[in-house]
Amino acid sequence: MCAKAPEAGKFARDAHPHAAAGALWLARLSLTDFRCYGQATFEVDHRPVVLTGPNGAGKTNLLEAISLLAPGRGLRGARLNEIDRRAEPGARAAGRPAQGGWSVAARVMTPDGPRDVGTGRETDEANGDAGETRERRLVKIDGSFAKGQQALAGVLRLVWLTPRMDGLFREGPGPRRRFLDRLVTGFDSGHAGRLAAYEQALRQRGRLLKTGEGDASWRSALEDTMARYGIAIAAARRGFVLDLARACAVGIGPFPRAQVSVAGEVDDWLGEMPALRAEDELRARLAACRAQDGEAGGAAVGPHRSDFVVADLETGQPASQGSTGEQKALLLSIVLAHARLVALERDAPPVLLLDEVAAHLDRARRARLFEEVLALGAQAWLTGTEAALFDELGRAAQHYRVENATLTPLA
Repeated sequence: MCAKAPEAGKFARDAHPHAAAGALWLARLSLTDFRCYGQATFEVDHRPVVLTGPNGAGKTNLLEAISLLAPGRGLRGARLNEIDRRAEPGARAAGRPAQGGWSVAARVMTPDGPRDVGTGRETDEANGDAGETRERRLVKIDGSFAKGQQALAGVLRLVWLTPRMDGLFREGPGPRRRFLDRLVTGFDSGHAGRLAAYEQALRQRGRLLKTGEGDASWRSALEDTMARYGIAIAAARRGFVLDLARACAVGIGPFPRAQVSVAGEVDDWLGEMPALRAEDELRARLAACRAQDGEAGGAAVGPHRSDFVVADLETGQPASQGSTGEQKALLLSIVLAHARLVALERDAPPVLLLDEVAAHLDRARRARLFEEVLALGAQAWLTGTEAALFDELGRAAQHYRVENATLTPLA
């Protein structure tokens, strides 16, 4: 269904340089037993999608569904069984399970043509064992099962901002590192696979060191895997952040220019030595720290210890010291610079999921955000409680009212 947006608006339809062939956007989204949605299919076009309505109506659930078409746990970081729709009383008797496996499917328009992607949780019944509690996430691409969710990164590039991220710069390095890795994956789809391989080896090594199982050769093999993938991860982050810093320095209207860098021991090595030597250094350090890591858990050194460091380029003030509004503006500045960089280097910007962003911006920044999204030709999904906040988009966007898990086009 395509919305008929209000006539009012300062942005013309021809503000979409990537709107035809070569763009990246969702044309259809289908949900099954996902949060508040039972069975629902939505069809949209390449324009930004504005979703407005009361809190709890299902707006963020739609964005979460889209976010799960990328590797990882989505914008809420939910476990697989937390996403299932809770059926109403009597649903089981009507043929619907009280707690079935959710699924999300989409038709994605890419520069190389349309692709069909889907993901979901395999139910206990599908495992064929009523006592089975193991969860499994399935991924399909163009009708065939993929080996893992990392394959999704090769189809759809996504970046999101949500109210949950308002404290990103005040939290520990973990959330910032994950945010950076999403940006890198949007630029380099192979990054998701490297992260998965590294984290699996990190977990396996941690178990071996804690339990004392396995021999030295097994531990050495895992440390070799960690060294190879770990340095590749650090190199990808370092290279991307250098490009991102240049994109951020250009600036976007009233948004603050961000100064970005990645900090960590392994990252420092790459500024001092070739990658192969850095691999040897990490391999040696992991071997030397086995006893310490066995007691503390995890690993004392590696790219999982790095941090994404952000400051205001003009003032030098660390992002952590800014107000909530200043931090939100810095995050938006980074996301828009990233989208611009990806559009330049990968022929199409990523799909942007911007949850409750407009309400926290003054009129000038809100207008500049809309202007930049349209100039990029990005399909941004924007949510808010007040439709009036998005009036300036006019016909350049498609507008929907969301209430009780139902979308109604706004005329």
